[in-house]
Amino acid sequence: MSNIYGLIGEKLSHSFSPKIHEAFFEKTGISGKYGLFEVKRELLADAVAGLKALGIKGANVTIPYKTQIIKYLDDISEEAKKIGAVNTLIIQEDRISGANTDYYGFGMMLKKYNIDPAGKTAVVLGTGGASRAVVCYLLDAGARRIVLASRGGKKADSVFQDLEIISYEELRNIKGADILVNCTPVGMYPNVDASPVSKDVISKFGAVVDVIYNPLKTLLLQMAEELNIPAINGIYMLVAQAAKSQEMWHKIAIYDTVIDQVIEEDLKDLLI
Repeated sequence: MSNIYGLIGEKLSHSFSPKIHEAFFEKTGISGKYGLFEVKRELLADAVAGLKALGIKGANVTIPYKTQIIKYLDDISEEAKKIGAVNTLIIQEDRISGANTDYYGFGMMLKKYNIDPAGKTAVVLGTGGASRAVVCYLLDAGARRIVLASRGGKKADSVFQDLEIISYEELRNIKGADILVNCTPVGMYPNVDASPVSKDVISKFGAVVDVIYNPLKTLLLQMAEELNIPAINGIYMLVAQAAKSQEMWHKIAIYDTVIDQVIEEDLKDLLI
């Protein structure tokens, strides 16, 4: 019998996770099946208890439960504590531990495309869940300055209280910036004609990263390319964070070449 893994969330019909994880099972020779576990908000505690009762070996967590699920876990990793969110559950006998592999996925993506934040100024668009892992990685990687652009201006999440927070209007006057990271859903399918910032703002940066992967080339990235600025989409981060979950579940190492294979061979028909 295959070991069972899955994704916990509220609405999951468009998730790429089963395709990605079953590709890793095949390529690593691990026997496993990956399902989608849609959970109503009021039943999250029951769902977590049910993972142990059903013998589920590991799980991922997506919106809106990355923060809410923490109180139902036995312990969480150091990076998950800093980020304040969990996206991976490691289930061992009667204990469930939480980790955050978005942190690692973002870092692996930057390394893949030779973007080194050390000593650089990074501007992160958005102060939601995705930006938490990004900011924590940038801090740990030695970024000299991190600026958050928030629609709420100075009223952003308290997790960012020690960072510089500006409005989108103030971005027009930003100077000395190196890396722009979009952690908002602006530009995601089906709203592909939208960009979180203008071409004039993009021109102030040396590299542009969009954590969106559908479409692969958002309007933000299209404009960056027109300006001959390196433009990176979020598909590598998505697959790399899944690989890190697999490593945690199975205590194995998954090489970068395997991540490339999953993207190029197993996801090619899903990506636009």
